Order: sequence, then structure tokens, then C-alpha cells
Amino acid sequence: MTTSQPDDLDTTSPDERLQRAEHIIGVLQKGIAIVSADQKICWANEPFRDWCPNNPIGKGLFDALQTPAEALPPDDSFQAALSGSAVCLRIRQSNTLVLDITISPVRENGQLLELVAICDDVTALVLRQQKLDALYRAGQDLDAIDPEQLAEMNVACRVELLKQNTRRYVHNVLHYNVVEVRLLDPKTRRLEPLMEEGMTPDAATRVLSARVDGNGVTGYVAATGKPYLCVDTATDPHFIEGSAGARSSMTVPIIYQDDVIGTFNVESPLVNAFGPEDLKFTELFARELARSLHTLNLLNAQELCAAVGVIELINRDIAMPADNLLSTTSSLIEKLGDRPDVIEVLRRVLSDARKIKLAVQHIGREVGRSAMELPDPALDAMRILVIDIDERIRKSAHAILERKGCVVETATSATEGISMAKSGTYDAVLVAVKHKEMGGTAAYQALVKAVPLGRVILTQGFEYDGGHTVVNAKQDGYWLPVLFKPFQEPVLFKALTAVAPGPPVKSGPPVGAAS
Repeated sequence: MTTSQPDDLDTTSPDERLQRAEHIIGVLQKGIAIVSADQKICWANEPFRDWCPNNPIGKGLFDALQTPAEALPPDDSFQAALSGSAVCLRIRQSNTLVLDITISPVRENGQLLELVAICDDVTALVLRQQKLDALYRAGQDLDAIDPEQLAEMNVACRVELLKQNTRRYVHNVLHYNVVEVRLLDPKTRRLEPLMEEGMTPDAATRVLSARVDGNGVTGYVAATGKPYLCVDTATDPHFIEGSAGARSSMTVPIIYQDDVIGTFNVESPLVNAFGPEDLKFTELFARELARSLHTLNLLNAQELCAAVGVIELINRDIAMPADNLLSTTSSLIEKLGDRPDVIEVLRRVLSDARKIKLAVQHIGREVGRSAMELPDPALDAMRILVIDIDERIRKSAHAILERKGCVVETATSATEGISMAKSGTYDAVLVAVKHKEMGGTAAYQALVKAVPLGRVILTQGFEYDGGHTVVNAKQDGYWLPVLFKPFQEPVLFKALTAVAPGPPVKSGPPVGAAS
């Protein structure tokens, strides 16, 4: 009877097993070299041989790899291994190949037989880390300014410095030659150009918005907040030509605290030029860029707020004296009706005073365009006269309505207000129901005649309307709500923009008709 051998019994010869082991070691990604006790290579697998310009057998480990003198490890690097401990080294070849080498001793009966050097190619890992380090330094340097320089640089200068540094790091770290950075205006959703290089003139000035369709890859990325790899521009549904001959592109959102504040776009003349690794590094750079842009936005907002604050102070200090000048001049014009020469001069004074007020308001709007509240289209440029003895109410009307783009003038009494209404053109008049020098009904009726194309809006505090002004006005066709003081902004705006429901009860000019 023949006894069968166990399945796991290896019947191969020692030579066959050695050949098999050498084959397995040879196909490993790691380079392996056997070094004799006198530090000469006696065997090496194929990956190790590929790193050596010449046959490594019989040469020292570092000689075989042709390690440059400046990259050699210390002379005693082998001593620990020769003494019985493993040694870990990192060397760089002249061709920028970087190897991590672990040298371990092989002993038998206490005697050192040989050393085994196991080598890993860590070039890609090292280059990646170097790129990460460079990106980190770029983030630190993008908007870094010496304290002495800071005092001499305004926001515009710092923006220019950021653009220069961005270009430098895009070239030196990311190695991109065609790049475009745009900033997202949160109010208009427009993508405003910040910097570009290599883009066509039409592309650099193209109007783009944060929309999924019709605004290229850049608009798509800004709208979705997601990066986008355009593999082939010839077949991509979103791509709009940016640089001449571009065949692929990569666009990432610039995000700060979960909000998209801009886009970073690069293009290449090669199809499928960008991969996941490129995308990862570009997103990292975009994060650093976002921080710098946010810092500049804060500084810009700070400068704008300071400028707007100055304008508001000027406007506040001018508004009331200018109103006094307007009301006094209007009263004089009415009293001096038989002096046309004087009246002509007074009318010029009125005109110039109004021009000064409008100029201050215009400057304030232009200086603080991005920091101030946008004018309301329904209220913008509306001319409003406010008649009230209470200075707080008059100042409040200036503050509330001028933010919306209105042109506001005020009077302290019904008499002055009526004179101003006769000499000016107003879209609306806000008049208190109670006055010292005349009854509220008389004031209301006089103002209706003075501004036939505007609306007269009655205002009331907590005082008693002894003259029944509101009742009398409603009998004359008054349809607007009475505004209670201090003004509530939504109610005030609604009264100024409300549409008359129909003809008034009595004949005559429709009091509530819009101008």
C-alpha cells in the first residue's frame, strides 16, 4: 500500500525554493539588497537594481545608488546595524529619487552574517509633503505685511499684494500658467474678476453670475459650491472658452465658513490634464486664499464703514441747518412777492442749498456703495417733506428715509412747511395733525393744494386731535392710514408706496395719487 503524502508537504528542492523566493522578492515593490559584513552588496532584487545606474554587486550600498556626497548619511550609520540593531535612513539620489532604507542585521549563533537593506521609494510622498508645506507657507504669506508697511498700505494696495503673491504661488507651487480668480458679490450674485493670467480679453471681462446654467463652469461651481473637473472642453456642457486652445479645466469654489465667496479656475491645453491629486492641492490653496480674501473684505468693510460714518456725520450736521435755510428762504419768497429781483436771488439760494444736500447724499452712497443698504427702487429719489415741531422726529425721518434713497427736507411749523411745499416739488408730505400757529385741518387742506400731484400723509403722536383733523381729512377723501410717531419703518414705507384704491369721495385732485 502506498501512503499518500500530506497536501502541505513541500517536495521542492532547496534550489527550487530559493529560486521561488528570489522570484517573489524580485516582484516586490520594495528594493532589497543583501550587504556583506564588509558592507558590499552581494545580491539585489530587480527594483533595487533599477535604482542603480550600474551593476550594484560588489559595491557599497550608497555607491551603488550613487548618492550625492551632500546627501550621504553620517559615517557611523551602519554601526548600529553592525552592532545588532536595525537602522532607518532617508537618502536622496541626484535624480531627486528619495528612498527610505531600513538596514537590519542577520545573525547566526551570535555571529553577524550579513545585512539586509529594504528600500521604499517615498519620492511621491516627500514631494506631496513639500507641496503641502509650500501651500501652508503660501497661506501664511499671501497677505502678510510688515507692520511698518501696514501703516502705509490701504486696502487697494493690499489687494494688489495679494494678487501678486497668488500669481507667484500658483506658478511656483501649483505650476499652473492659466488661472482666473473671481469674487462673488453676495447681493448681486455676480462673479467679479479679481485676477487672471492667460485668459483671453473677452473671457477676463465676461459677465458671469452664480448660476447653474449659462454661466460656464465658473458660474456652476459658484452656484453649487462643488469643485468641477472638465475633462474635455469639446464635449463639456458647461464649459465656455476662457483661454485660447484650452482642452480641460479645473474649477474649485473659494469657501469661507461654509459660504462661497469666489471661484478659482485653471485651464490646460491638454485633455484630462487634472486629476484627483491636483484637485486636492487646488482646494487646499483655495482655503488659504479664502482666509486672506476674508481678511481683506473685513479691512475693506472697516474702511467703508469709517467713510460712511464720516459721511453720515456730515449729512447729519448739514441736514437740519440746510432744512432751516430752505424753510426760511421759502417763507421769504412768499412774503416778498412784490420783489422779483430779491425772489430770484432767494430761489438761487434754495436751489444751491438743495444741490449741497444732494451732493452729500450722493457722495455717501458712492463711498459706501457695498457697505450701505441698497436703495429701495420704490422709494429711491422720492422727494419727501416732513413737517413736525419735534426735532427727533425730523432727524428720524432723515435717517430712515435717506437710507432708502429718498430726498428729505423738513420744517418745524405748518406755516414754514406750506411755504416750502409751494416753492418745491414733493412726492409726499408728512404733516403732524397738531400745530401751534394753525389748526391741523387748515394745514392739511393748504398742503393738498400746494402738492396736487403728491400725497399728504397725516402723522400723530399721543396728543389729542382736538381739531378733528383726521375726521375732516377722511371726509375730503383721505384714504391713507395715519402714521403714529415715532415712525415704524414698514408702516411708513407702505404709506409712501401705497396705491390709491380709487377716486376720492369728493371731487378735486386725488390726495393720495402717486406722483
